[in-house]
Amino acid sequence: MNKYIVVNQPENWNFSTGTINVISSQDYLTNPKYALLKNARIFNLCRDYAYQSKGYYVSLLAEARGHLPIPTTKNIVDLKTLKLVRIVSDEFDDEIQKSLKNIKSREFTLSIYFGQNVAQKYKALSAQFYRHFQVPFLRVKFNYNNKWNVQSIKAISESEIPSEHIPSVHEFANQYFAKKRYDTAKVTNYDFDLAILVNPKDPAPPSNAKALKKFVDIAEKMNIYTEIIEPKDLSRLSSFDALFLRQSTEVNNEAYTFARKAQQEGIAIIDYPDAILKCCNKVYMAEALDNANISTPKTVIVHSNNRNSALEKIGLPCVLKAPDSTFSFGVKKAKSKEEFDSLVTDMLKESDLIIAQEFCPSDYDWRIGIIDNKPFYACKYYMAKGHWQIYNWKAKDKLDQDGDADCLAIEDVPKNVIDMAVKASKLMGLGLYGIDIKAIDGKLMVIEINDNPNIDFGVEDEYYGDKVYSDILLALKKRID
Repeated sequence: MNKYIVVNQPENWNFSTGTINVISSQDYLTNPKYALLKNARIFNLCRDYAYQSKGYYVSLLAEARGHLPIPTTKNIVDLKTLKLVRIVSDEFDDEIQKSLKNIKSREFTLSIYFGQNVAQKYKALSAQFYRHFQVPFLRVKFNYNNKWNVQSIKAISESEIPSEHIPSVHEFANQYFAKKRYDTAKVTNYDFDLAILVNPKDPAPPSNAKALKKFVDIAEKMNIYTEIIEPKDLSRLSSFDALFLRQSTEVNNEAYTFARKAQQEGIAIIDYPDAILKCCNKVYMAEALDNANISTPKTVIVHSNNRNSALEKIGLPCVLKAPDSTFSFGVKKAKSKEEFDSLVTDMLKESDLIIAQEFCPSDYDWRIGIIDNKPFYACKYYMAKGHWQIYNWKAKDKLDQDGDADCLAIEDVPKNVIDMAVKASKLMGLGLYGIDIKAIDGKLMVIEINDNPNIDFGVEDEYYGDKVYSDILLALKKRID
């Protein structure tokens, strides 16, 4: 990627920047050749980012041209928003109090240069502020009133840097411009930087700890910088080139927020927000599968007006699903008319529409893993011990919560199963999907399209091994390329 430093007066730029071009804001804004640049990263170090100033327009036009500016216009606007300043200070208040606890005065100013401070003891705090605002030269003022509070945050120009700080700033500049990700220094030049989103509190994580380690280890071999991030790290997302969701996905949880932000900022994603919206809603899925003439169990979209006639089509026992149920949460079985009425009444209190399906018992479900319309693993998931689902969250023994699994070669799976899985995945667009299929009396039926399927060490990778992980990483690389 081509890098350009944009300043008001290049002749006054005093920092060593190697092969990076230093150009004037006037030239960037008015010279047609810069509008035609591809794959450019723009470091906007203008002296002023005020609204409609040259500094403001450099970032604004960079975004319009498809360049990657630091800071973005959002970063610039954020600096002016007192409400956001307060939110920021609340978000890492512990770090603020810890870093400033030994200061005796009631006021303190922190100068941040390329995410660092001249004093090592403020390194962590400086990095936090940079991750939020992504402004190369930043000044934060604090005051003390029972505890330390952020009073103001502002961008500063090179001319405002004290002379005694200049040697350190030179060092920080060299570290900063030599790397690919822009929140902490990194020496190795990786092909791209990948964030893997994990929620430590996830009750049903889509990858176990050994699988996550596999992703990191294999990514390293593929020259991909990889970091495990958590929901609290949303402000850091823009420093990565790609995002891989390994947190359970719902429209109302952090995974969707991360995916949506990544999409807005042009970050490569698995999986896309649209996939989450579609796959997490059983009503959408039922309608889409029906319109595509893909066989499913007999299905009725139940609402208050048709609840009394639904059983005429699907019979008893039947399965009831909340629209946003995942990992068998929110999926119930009704064995009698009374149980059906009771469950439907409760579920319609939460959603105007729910799904009712005929009960199709089987010893196992096929799970076909699809990445960008290509099958890359195949499993048989067996029902949990003494239960009708793959997962039994009420099992007293954790070992009985889920059933066994067999992993097979793609070519050993019946061709019609693979064909149905690929056809179903195409309804959702490119992405990572797990297609669940039952075979009942020789008839195939799609049970589920999962946008965030399990990739667990010792299960989905049992046959193809490392290739399962590298296929996903290659798909992310292709998105970036």
